[in-house]
Amino acid sequence: MKSQKDLEKPIWDQMRSPSGNPIPGTGSSIRPAPKLMVWLILFVSVTYVVYTLKLVSTSRACDGEREPFSTTHRLSSTSTSVTSNITSEPSVQNQADAHRHIHKHESQELRVQRATEIHHIVFGIAASAKLWNQRKEYIKIWYQPNDMRGVVWLDDSVKSNETDNLPPVKISSDTSQFPYKNKQGHRSAIRISRIVSETLRLGLRNVRWFVMGDDDTVFITENLVRVLRKYDHNQYYYIGSLSESHLQNIYFSYGMAYGGGGFAISYPLAKALVKMQDRCIHRYPGLYGSDDRMQACMAELGVPLTKEFGFHQYDVYGNLFGLLAAHPVTPLVSLHHLDVVEPIFPNMTRVQALQHLMVPKKLDSAALMQQSICYDKRRTWTISVSWGFAVQIFRGIFSPREMEMPSRTFLNWYRRADYTAYAFNTRPVSRNHCQKPFVFYMSKAEFNSTMNQTVSEYARHRIPHPQCRWKMANPAELDTLVIYKKPDPYLWDRSPRRNCCRVLKSKKKGVMEIDVGVCRPGEVSEV
Repeated sequence: MKSQKDLEKPIWDQMRSPSGNPIPGTGSSIRPAPKLMVWLILFVSVTYVVYTLKLVSTSRACDGEREPFSTTHRLSSTSTSVTSNITSEPSVQNQADAHRHIHKHESQELRVQRATEIHHIVFGIAASAKLWNQRKEYIKIWYQPNDMRGVVWLDDSVKSNETDNLPPVKISSDTSQFPYKNKQGHRSAIRISRIVSETLRLGLRNVRWFVMGDDDTVFITENLVRVLRKYDHNQYYYIGSLSESHLQNIYFSYGMAYGGGGFAISYPLAKALVKMQDRCIHRYPGLYGSDDRMQACMAELGVPLTKEFGFHQYDVYGNLFGLLAAHPVTPLVSLHHLDVVEPIFPNMTRVQALQHLMVPKKLDSAALMQQSICYDKRRTWTISVSWGFAVQIFRGIFSPREMEMPSRTFLNWYRRADYTAYAFNTRPVSRNHCQKPFVFYMSKAEFNSTMNQTVSEYARHRIPHPQCRWKMANPAELDTLVIYKKPDPYLWDRSPRRNCCRVLKSKKKGVMEIDVGVCRPGEVSEV
């Protein structure tokens, strides 16, 4: 009888044969049962499929926590202590977020460090020896030699005094080689048009902007810096504003910056200009002045005028009150033609009036001349505040749309009272003698540290008013207006909007108190 080993041998030999037939010489005559092998293979296959499906489903369930084959997953199955150490480390996403936060913080610091400051600006001031003794008084008002850089370019030598605290004085280069054929102008225009190029050739370091102005231009330098900070000084920029005269803009160009109001040229643009300006000037002998020659060269360079309406040429005669009391919603950057217009404050010389304006400028330069409009509902008055300058009170109700238009207290550049001659909307001073405004000029201003506010007082300008029979309160009963306002150096970092004003209750006879500041949510200038 055969043993169990002898019975299994034929089956084993059959499995070893590639054909599945018994191997010759084995002497086996027994045929194996194939069903056993089929069931064995089927069992192994089903087991493999079930295991695989289970593994896949388990991996998907854990996918929200971490990758199924991550290092953390493998290590967690081997050691609890190692897992706790690994999970205490920040994830890749957290690390990326941390890097982004650090990079953002560093970028903000760089932006703060790289912000344009007054020492990045170099002023080029056009002056004449003939008017120097008179005009230099305007420069003294705004120029600070310890903080600012600039050069006065003259046509001839003058006596200078170091105690005057003025910029250094230089004589412009000879321009006799350039043709000039305009019979109405003066060839000094060529000299003045080259001031930016001549200032660049001085080789001053760390310059971002060249700012051009005249000797009768007064800059509010804090606001000049605020305006230039908006622009990338590494790009080509030609920044300034137009004339108030529509006819002047037509005659010269609506794309030209007027140098008396001042204009700014970025350093890279100045470098491009200096390479071609002399050739450019030769091509335009028939132009009238310096500004149109500069604009012609800008056109050849393909650089348009970027308009900033705080630069004021003031091509007008008479009284600037209407323009200053309704200043546009933009920083006040410059004033010009101060020898032509009346002093901006009454009973003062022109220089004294400008020095008086510097008092509120030092307290809150961003808000200087900014208009606010509000109403005294009880007395049916309209109140317009030009902070740091003047306040007007009108009998009756005027809409803000009308109040933000300058009143025609001035004549145009051709000494005519023609309201169509301006490049902006204007309104009459009054349409009815009862609506002639009562004007209160700024008399003093100071900062109250206890209240953390500026306190400015405005005294009534005592001039005769026509008799009015309207049955309403008379603004002549007031002697003084007191305005409270918190300094707001970041006013122009926000979108442009007029400040709001509110009439406060006052127990003092002849005194009105007003609060001026950022408009509250939902606050509107309405009755």
